[in-house]
Amino acid sequence: MSRPSLNDLTAFVAVATHRSFRRAADEMGMAPSTLSHAMRALEERMGVRLLNRTTRSVLPTEAGFQLLGRLQPALTSLDEALDSVAGFRGNVAGTVRINAPRLAAGFIVREILPQMAERHPDVTVDIVVDGQFVDIVSRGFDAGLRLFESIPKDMITVPLRHPLAFVCVASPAYLDRFGEPKTPDELQRHHCIGHRMPSGKLYRWEFERAGQELMIGTNGPVVLDDEELMVDAAIKGLGIAYVADWAAEPALFDGRLRKVLAPWMHAPEDVAIYYPGHRAVPLALRAFLDVVKEFRRN
Repeated sequence: MSRPSLNDLTAFVAVATHRSFRRAADEMGMAPSTLSHAMRALEERMGVRLLNRTTRSVLPTEAGFQLLGRLQPALTSLDEALDSVAGFRGNVAGTVRINAPRLAAGFIVREILPQMAERHPDVTVDIVVDGQFVDIVSRGFDAGLRLFESIPKDMITVPLRHPLAFVCVASPAYLDRFGEPKTPDELQRHHCIGHRMPSGKLYRWEFERAGQELMIGTNGPVVLDDEELMVDAAIKGLGIAYVADWAAEPALFDGRLRKVLAPWMHAPEDVAIYYPGHRAVPLALRAFLDVVKEFRRN
């Protein structure tokens, strides 16, 4: 049996991970038919079926799963070995394309980009703000930023230092006028600032206490699709807002807003940068991840 090429093995990992010739072909920069032909040639060369194909899906065989499990760490080690000598070539250069919701994009701009600009001036960080969860591979992104629990299991994650919590907030003037709700049910008697999700649906506020979970539909004078605007509306006394603590933190710190219903809020959730683990990590992305990891340690 002739030894398969590194390109063929990398292509197999992409197909077996995505379980789709189309998505793997997009990643590899080739036509799906060309990739399918390359996989058949690989199977013939190895003398074993690696992929079960149907009109709708591609699934590794038992032999394919075994090969995939061995190849993924081997390819990762190879990438790390090549990157270890990259510094001898000079400065890292290139573009890192990142998909993130607006609030997380703001975090990157404030906390990560100053260090990136100082250490890697030849790297461009291209951030696309998108409230909807997208397939970063098929859309051509190097990485994404989302709540940890929503990230696909086949991605490699780098958690941020600060987890994300949601808070209910209102201005002191509003609370002086209308009082402070003690339970989520009391929100029905309050002005609430609505949150329209990227899908177009209104977000139902989520609460939890002692194992009891509640989802509350709210009414109020304004509906917005941007958390920073929700914070501004709450500061102006338009009502109670349900927002990420990242958005409300400055106004909470200087007293323009106060928390309400704190005992009913969910525990903080981890937020992470994520990227595909089955392909080579570009040097520019690796430099960006190193800055994120250092920020997390400090």
